[in-house]
Amino acid sequence: MQAWQVHENGEPGEVMRLEEVAPPTPGDGQVLLKVRAASVNFPDVLLCRGHYQVRPPLPFTPGLEICGETEDGRRVIANPALPHGGFAEYAVADAAALLPAPDALDDAEAAALHIGYQTGWFGLHRRAHLEAGETLLVHAAAGGVGSAAVQLGKAAGATVIGVVGGADKAAAARELGCDTVIDRRAQDVVAAVKEATGGRGADVIYDPVGGEAYAQSAKTVAFEGRILVVGFASGTIPSPALNHALVKNYSILGLHWGLYNTKNPKLVQHCHEQLTELAARGAIKPLVSERVPLSEAAAAVQRVGDGVTTGRVAVVPSLENGAAT
Repeated sequence: MQAWQVHENGEPGEVMRLEEVAPPTPGDGQVLLKVRAASVNFPDVLLCRGHYQVRPPLPFTPGLEICGETEDGRRVIANPALPHGGFAEYAVADAAALLPAPDALDDAEAAALHIGYQTGWFGLHRRAHLEAGETLLVHAAAGGVGSAAVQLGKAAGATVIGVVGGADKAAAARELGCDTVIDRRAQDVVAAVKEATGGRGADVIYDPVGGEAYAQSAKTVAFEGRILVVGFASGTIPSPALNHALVKNYSILGLHWGLYNTKNPKLVQHCHEQLTELAARGAIKPLVSERVPLSEAAAAVQRVGDGVTTGRVAVVPSLENGAAT
Protein backbone atom coordinates (compact mmCIF):
# COMPACT_ATOMS: atom_id res chain seq x y z
CA MET A 1 0.00 0.00 0.00
CA GLN A 2 0.99 3.65 -0.25
CA ALA A 3 1.68 5.61 2.92
CA TRP A 4 3.41 8.86 3.81
CA GLN A 5 6.44 8.22 6.01
CA VAL A 6 8.44 10.59 8.20
CA HIS A 7 12.05 9.40 8.64
CA GLU A 8 13.38 12.58 10.27
CA ASN A 9 11.78 15.57 11.95
CA GLY A 10 11.30 18.84 10.11
CA GLU A 11 8.80 20.77 8.00
CA PRO A 12 6.07 18.47 6.60
CA GLY A 13 6.72 19.43 2.99
CA GLU A 14 10.36 18.39 3.39
CA VAL A 15 10.22 15.28 5.57
CA MET A 16 7.03 13.50 4.47
CA ARG A 17 7.73 10.89 1.76
CA LEU A 18 5.16 8.83 -0.11
CA GLU A 19 6.36 5.22 -0.05
CA GLU A 20 5.21 1.70 -0.85
CA VAL A 21 4.99 -0.19 2.45
CA ALA A 22 3.34 -3.30 3.83
CA PRO A 23 -0.13 -2.77 5.32
CA PRO A 24 0.03 -2.43 9.11
CA THR A 25 -0.74 -5.44 11.26
CA PRO A 26 -3.33 -4.76 13.98
CA GLY A 27 -2.22 -5.44 17.54
CA ASP A 28 -4.36 -6.79 20.36
CA GLY A 29 -7.70 -4.96 20.44
CA GLN A 30 -6.98 -3.19 17.16
CA VAL A 31 -8.61 -3.35 13.71
CA LEU A 32 -7.38 -2.64 10.20
CA LEU A 33 -9.29 0.16 8.48
CA LYS A 34 -9.40 1.22 4.86
CA VAL A 35 -8.93 4.99 4.87
CA ARG A 36 -11.86 6.70 3.14
CA ALA A 37 -10.73 10.21 4.21
CA ALA A 38 -8.19 11.68 6.62
CA SER A 39 -8.52 15.16 8.07
CA VAL A 40 -5.38 17.30 8.43
CA ASN A 41 -4.88 18.73 11.93
CA PHE A 42 -2.26 21.14 13.26
CA PRO A 43 -0.92 18.37 15.53
CA ASP A 44 0.08 16.53 12.32
CA VAL A 45 2.39 19.47 11.64
CA LEU A 46 3.77 19.24 15.18
CA LEU A 47 4.29 15.49 14.79
CA CYS A 48 6.43 16.09 11.70
CA ARG A 49 8.42 18.77 13.49
CA GLY A 50 8.91 16.59 16.55
CA HIS A 51 7.12 19.13 18.74
CA TYR A 52 4.00 17.15 19.63
CA GLN A 53 3.45 15.70 23.12
CA VAL A 54 3.42 12.24 21.53
CA ARG A 55 6.59 11.25 19.67
CA PRO A 56 6.14 8.02 17.73
CA PRO A 57 9.24 6.09 16.68
CA LEU A 58 10.70 6.94 13.28
CA PRO A 59 9.60 6.25 10.63
CA PHE A 60 5.92 6.95 11.22
CA THR A 61 2.85 7.91 9.23
CA PRO A 62 1.06 11.07 10.47
CA GLY A 63 -2.71 11.52 10.29
CA LEU A 64 -4.63 11.66 13.55
CA GLU A 65 -8.27 11.36 12.48
CA ILE A 66 -9.97 9.46 9.72
CA CYS A 67 -13.22 8.21 8.34
CA GLY A 68 -12.46 4.58 7.68
CA GLU A 69 -14.14 1.39 6.55
CA THR A 70 -14.09 -1.84 8.53
CA GLU A 71 -13.70 -5.26 6.95
CA ASP A 72 -17.47 -5.75 7.20
CA GLY A 73 -18.17 -2.46 5.39
CA ARG A 74 -19.07 -0.16 8.29
CA ARG A 75 -18.17 3.50 7.98
CA VAL A 76 -16.46 4.66 11.18
CA ILE A 77 -14.58 7.59 12.67
CA ALA A 78 -11.28 6.74 14.33
CA ASN A 79 -8.04 8.09 15.71
CA PRO A 80 -5.39 5.85 14.11
CA ALA A 81 -2.85 4.25 16.41
CA LEU A 82 0.57 5.74 15.68
CA PRO A 83 2.98 5.00 14.10
CA HIS A 84 0.38 3.86 11.54
CA GLY A 85 -1.48 7.14 10.97
CA GLY A 86 -4.16 8.10 8.49
CA PHE A 87 -2.19 9.49 5.54
CA ALA A 88 -2.13 6.08 3.94
CA GLU A 89 -4.43 3.64 2.20
CA TYR A 90 -4.87 1.62 5.41
CA ALA A 91 -4.50 2.42 9.11
CA VAL A 92 -5.02 0.66 12.42
CA ALA A 93 -7.13 1.85 15.35
CA ASP A 94 -8.38 0.61 18.70
CA ALA A 95 -11.59 -1.32 18.14
CA ALA A 96 -13.16 -0.09 21.39
CA ALA A 97 -12.79 3.56 20.35
CA LEU A 98 -14.45 3.34 16.92
CA LEU A 99 -17.41 5.66 16.45
CA PRO A 100 -20.12 5.37 13.77
CA ALA A 101 -19.79 7.97 11.01
CA PRO A 102 -22.94 10.13 10.88
CA ASP A 103 -25.13 9.46 7.85
CA ALA A 104 -25.61 13.22 7.42
CA LEU A 105 -21.91 13.73 6.59
CA ASP A 106 -19.78 12.55 3.68
CA ASP A 107 -16.43 10.88 4.26
CA ALA A 108 -14.36 14.08 4.36
CA GLU A 109 -16.83 15.81 6.68
CA ALA A 110 -17.03 12.77 8.95
CA ALA A 111 -13.23 12.64 9.20
CA ALA A 112 -13.25 16.29 10.27
CA LEU A 113 -15.96 15.85 12.91
CA HIS A 114 -13.90 14.19 15.58
CA ILE A 115 -10.96 16.05 17.16
CA GLY A 116 -12.02 19.64 16.46
CA TYR A 117 -15.66 19.18 17.39
CA GLN A 118 -14.99 16.97 20.40
CA THR A 119 -12.50 19.60 21.60
CA GLY A 120 -15.06 22.33 21.03
CA TRP A 121 -17.87 20.46 22.76
CA PHE A 122 -15.80 19.51 25.81
CA GLY A 123 -14.30 22.99 25.99
CA LEU A 124 -17.48 24.97 25.66
CA HIS A 125 -19.82 22.70 27.60
CA ARG A 126 -17.77 20.55 29.98
CA ARG A 127 -15.11 23.11 30.91
CA ALA A 128 -16.47 26.61 30.28
CA HIS A 129 -20.21 25.83 30.77
CA LEU A 130 -21.26 28.18 27.98
CA GLU A 131 -24.87 29.32 28.39
CA ALA A 132 -27.39 30.59 25.87
CA GLY A 133 -27.27 34.37 25.61
CA GLU A 134 -23.59 34.61 26.55
CA THR A 135 -20.94 36.04 24.24
CA LEU A 136 -18.31 33.67 22.88
CA LEU A 137 -15.11 34.97 21.30
CA VAL A 138 -13.25 32.52 19.04
CA HIS A 139 -9.68 33.13 17.92
CA ALA A 140 -8.74 31.72 14.49
CA ALA A 141 -12.45 31.39 13.85
CA ALA A 142 -12.04 30.28 10.23
CA GLY A 143 -9.56 27.50 11.02
CA GLY A 144 -10.33 23.85 11.62
CA VAL A 145 -10.58 24.10 15.42
CA GLY A 146 -12.08 27.59 15.47
CA SER A 147 -14.77 26.89 12.87
CA ALA A 148 -16.03 23.97 14.97
CA ALA A 149 -16.23 26.21 18.05
CA VAL A 150 -18.16 28.85 16.10
CA GLN A 151 -20.78 26.35 14.99
CA LEU A 152 -21.07 24.77 18.43
CA GLY A 153 -21.36 28.20 20.03
CA LYS A 154 -24.18 29.21 17.71
CA ALA A 155 -25.91 25.85 18.31
CA ALA A 156 -25.75 26.59 22.05
CA GLY A 157 -27.45 29.97 21.61
CA ALA A 158 -24.40 32.18 22.14
CA THR A 159 -23.52 35.40 20.38
CA VAL A 160 -20.27 34.63 18.57
CA ILE A 161 -17.40 37.00 17.80
CA GLY A 162 -14.82 35.55 15.41
CA VAL A 163 -11.24 36.80 15.15
CA VAL A 164 -9.47 35.96 11.88
CA GLY A 165 -6.47 37.02 9.84
CA GLY A 166 -7.34 38.29 6.36
CA ALA A 167 -10.33 39.12 4.20
CA ASP A 168 -10.83 35.57 2.86
CA LYS A 169 -10.98 34.15 6.35
CA ALA A 170 -13.31 36.95 7.44
CA ALA A 171 -15.73 35.96 4.68
CA ALA A 172 -15.56 32.31 5.77
CA ALA A 173 -16.23 33.28 9.40
CA ARG A 174 -19.33 35.21 8.36
CA GLU A 175 -20.59 32.21 6.40
CA LEU A 176 -20.05 30.05 9.48
CA GLY A 177 -22.48 32.28 11.38
CA CYS A 178 -20.31 34.67 13.41
CA ASP A 179 -22.36 37.63 14.60
CA THR A 180 -19.29 39.86 14.53
CA VAL A 181 -16.06 39.25 12.61
CA ILE A 182 -12.80 40.99 13.49
CA ASP A 183 -9.87 40.95 11.07
CA ARG A 184 -6.81 41.16 13.32
CA ARG A 185 -4.71 42.34 10.37
CA ALA A 186 -6.89 45.38 9.75
CA GLN A 187 -8.47 46.10 13.15
CA ASP A 188 -7.51 46.60 16.77
CA VAL A 189 -8.86 43.39 18.28
CA VAL A 190 -9.23 44.70 21.83
CA ALA A 191 -11.03 47.88 20.76
CA ALA A 192 -13.28 45.97 18.36
CA VAL A 193 -14.33 43.42 21.00
CA LYS A 194 -15.11 46.17 23.50
CA GLU A 195 -17.16 47.98 20.88
CA ALA A 196 -19.08 44.83 19.96
CA THR A 197 -19.88 44.06 23.61
CA GLY A 198 -20.61 47.57 24.83
CA GLY A 199 -17.41 47.52 26.87
CA ARG A 200 -18.40 44.39 28.79
CA GLY A 201 -16.14 41.86 27.08
CA ALA A 202 -16.67 38.21 26.18
CA ASP A 203 -18.01 35.65 28.63
CA VAL A 204 -16.09 32.75 27.08
CA ILE A 205 -12.94 33.04 24.96
CA TYR A 206 -11.81 30.05 22.91
CA ASP A 207 -8.09 30.24 22.23
CA PRO A 208 -6.26 27.66 20.09
CA VAL A 209 -3.58 30.23 19.21
CA GLY A 210 -1.73 31.47 22.31
CA GLY A 211 0.85 34.23 22.02
CA GLU A 212 -0.63 37.64 21.22
CA ALA A 213 -4.13 36.14 21.02
CA TYR A 214 -3.95 35.22 24.70
CA ALA A 215 -2.84 38.75 25.61
CA GLN A 216 -5.89 40.06 23.75
CA SER A 217 -8.09 37.55 25.58
CA ALA A 218 -6.96 38.79 28.99
CA LYS A 219 -7.86 42.34 27.97
CA THR A 220 -11.30 41.46 26.60
CA VAL A 221 -12.65 38.82 29.00
CA ALA A 222 -15.76 39.85 30.93
CA PHE A 223 -16.30 39.81 34.69
CA GLU A 224 -16.54 36.13 35.70
CA GLY A 225 -15.53 35.19 32.17
CA ARG A 226 -13.63 32.05 31.16
CA ILE A 227 -10.57 31.89 28.92
CA LEU A 228 -10.33 28.43 27.41
CA VAL A 229 -6.79 27.42 26.42
CA VAL A 230 -6.87 24.66 23.80
CA GLY A 231 -3.61 25.06 21.88
CA PHE A 232 -0.70 27.21 20.78
CA ALA A 233 -0.84 27.42 16.99
CA SER A 234 1.17 30.65 17.15
CA GLY A 235 4.11 28.68 18.52
CA THR A 236 4.27 30.89 21.62
CA ILE A 237 3.05 29.59 24.98
CA PRO A 238 1.89 32.55 27.10
CA SER A 239 2.67 33.06 30.78
CA PRO A 240 -0.58 34.31 32.34
CA ALA A 241 -0.45 37.03 34.97
CA LEU A 242 -2.42 35.36 37.76
CA ASN A 243 -2.74 38.63 39.65
CA HIS A 244 -4.72 39.95 36.66
CA ALA A 245 -7.07 36.94 36.82
CA LEU A 246 -7.58 37.66 40.51
CA VAL A 247 -8.23 41.38 40.12
CA LYS A 248 -10.61 40.93 37.17
CA ASN A 249 -12.42 37.79 38.45
CA TYR A 250 -11.97 35.49 35.47
CA SER A 251 -10.99 31.86 35.06
CA ILE A 252 -8.24 30.33 32.93
CA LEU A 253 -9.22 26.83 31.85
CA GLY A 254 -7.04 24.24 30.14
CA LEU A 255 -8.32 21.48 27.88
CA HIS A 256 -6.44 18.41 26.68
CA TRP A 257 -9.24 16.51 24.98
CA GLY A 258 -7.19 13.35 24.51
CA LEU A 259 -7.15 12.74 28.27
CA TYR A 260 -10.86 11.92 28.20
CA ASN A 261 -10.09 8.86 26.05
CA THR A 262 -8.28 7.37 29.05
CA LYS A 263 -9.87 9.15 32.02
CA ASN A 264 -13.52 8.98 30.99
CA PRO A 265 -14.12 7.40 27.55
CA LYS A 266 -17.88 7.20 28.14
CA LEU A 267 -17.96 11.00 27.91
CA VAL A 268 -16.35 10.80 24.47
CA GLN A 269 -19.13 8.46 23.33
CA HIS A 270 -21.77 10.77 24.83
CA CYS A 271 -20.20 13.74 23.07
CA HIS A 272 -20.26 11.88 19.74
CA GLU A 273 -23.95 11.17 20.19
CA GLN A 274 -24.58 14.88 20.75
CA LEU A 275 -22.50 15.80 17.69
CA THR A 276 -24.30 13.22 15.54
CA GLU A 277 -27.65 14.69 16.56
CA LEU A 278 -26.46 18.24 15.80
CA ALA A 279 -25.19 17.11 12.39
CA ALA A 280 -28.46 15.34 11.61
CA ARG A 281 -30.44 18.55 12.10
CA GLY A 282 -27.91 20.67 10.24
CA ALA A 283 -26.74 22.66 13.26
CA ILE A 284 -23.12 21.70 12.60
CA LYS A 285 -21.33 20.73 9.39
CA PRO A 286 -17.53 20.61 9.19
CA LEU A 287 -16.12 23.23 6.85
CA VAL A 288 -14.01 21.16 4.44
CA SER A 289 -12.32 23.71 2.20
CA GLU A 290 -10.23 21.24 0.19
CA ARG A 291 -10.33 17.58 -0.73
CA VAL A 292 -6.99 16.38 -2.07
CA PRO A 293 -5.69 12.99 -3.24
CA LEU A 294 -3.21 11.00 -1.19
CA SER A 295 -0.34 12.16 -3.39
CA GLU A 296 -0.89 15.76 -2.23
CA ALA A 297 -1.01 15.06 1.53
CA ALA A 298 2.43 16.48 2.36
CA ALA A 299 1.67 19.76 0.63
CA ALA A 300 -1.68 19.93 2.45
CA VAL A 301 -0.07 19.38 5.86
CA GLN A 302 2.49 22.08 5.05
CA ARG A 303 -0.26 24.56 4.14
CA VAL A 304 -1.94 23.93 7.48
CA GLY A 305 1.42 24.51 9.17
CA ASP A 306 1.83 27.77 7.27
CA GLY A 307 -1.60 28.96 8.44
CA VAL A 308 -2.98 29.60 4.95
CA THR A 309 -5.92 27.18 4.98
CA THR A 310 -9.55 27.73 5.90
CA GLY A 311 -11.56 25.11 7.79
CA ARG A 312 -10.29 21.57 7.26
CA VAL A 313 -8.30 20.01 4.45
CA ALA A 314 -9.18 16.37 3.82
CA VAL A 315 -6.98 13.76 2.19
CA VAL A 316 -9.16 11.38 0.18
CA PRO A 317 -7.27 8.38 -1.27
CA SER A 318 -10.03 7.53 -3.76
CA LEU A 319 -9.51 10.88 -5.50
CA GLU A 320 -6.24 9.48 -6.88
CA ASN A 321 -8.35 7.50 -9.33
CA GLY A 322 -10.81 10.29 -9.98
CA ALA A 323 -13.54 8.77 -7.81
CA ALA A 324 -15.86 10.89 -5.70
CA THR A 325 -16.06 10.69 -1.91
